[in-house]
Amino acid sequence: MLDFGSLIYRIPAFLFAIAVHEYAHAQCADSLGDPTSRYSGRLTLNPMAHMDILGGLLLVLCGFGWAKPVEINPRYFKNPQSDMLKVSLAGPAANLFLCFLAVLLWRVMARFGLLTGGVKELLWWLAQLNVWFAFFNLLPIPPLDGSRIVTMLLPPKQAWDFENFVGQYGMYILIALVFTGVTSAIITPLSRFYLTLVSTLLGFII
Repeated sequence: MLDFGSLIYRIPAFLFAIAVHEYAHAQCADSLGDPTSRYSGRLTLNPMAHMDILGGLLLVLCGFGWAKPVEINPRYFKNPQSDMLKVSLAGPAANLFLCFLAVLLWRVMARFGLLTGGVKELLWWLAQLNVWFAFFNLLPIPPLDGSRIVTMLLPPKQAWDFENFVGQYGMYILIALVFTGVTSAIITPLSRFYLTLVSTLLGFII
């Protein structure tokens, strides 16, 4: 059963995760010459600029969701394929880094006896939601980042076939995978591996 009492921690953690994720996309694209995100008001850490209603609703119902994708125009890029790949990876990379920072802060505060109940809960959700959001967005299903990465790596003909077929039903496939638990089966072991790796590495230092 979903714990609604944890919403006080999950909601700000989720909003922070999506804000940093989409800002990373926007900032990377802008630095590579594409001003689209800046002109559309997406080059910001304000989570309201990135919020997707359905993705936010699924946060309440399923424990995680997604944000409104940042619009990218690859015609501005000098190297469209490699630059698009960088932009697509920027969001998940930012979330994995935030997860690392949350675990680091947890370790430091615990070391000095400053890890109180509310802070502990918030840091736990920051770590969990950021690592989940990173791997969730790497799924190769439109409109997630993973689908962009796949199309950048595939030959043009196969990339077009992929977009033409999966792109039409991407959102339906995504919702079905969320509610059937398939996403959880894929993401849970990856998230546990990353969190264990980060915690182990920091354990040697702190």
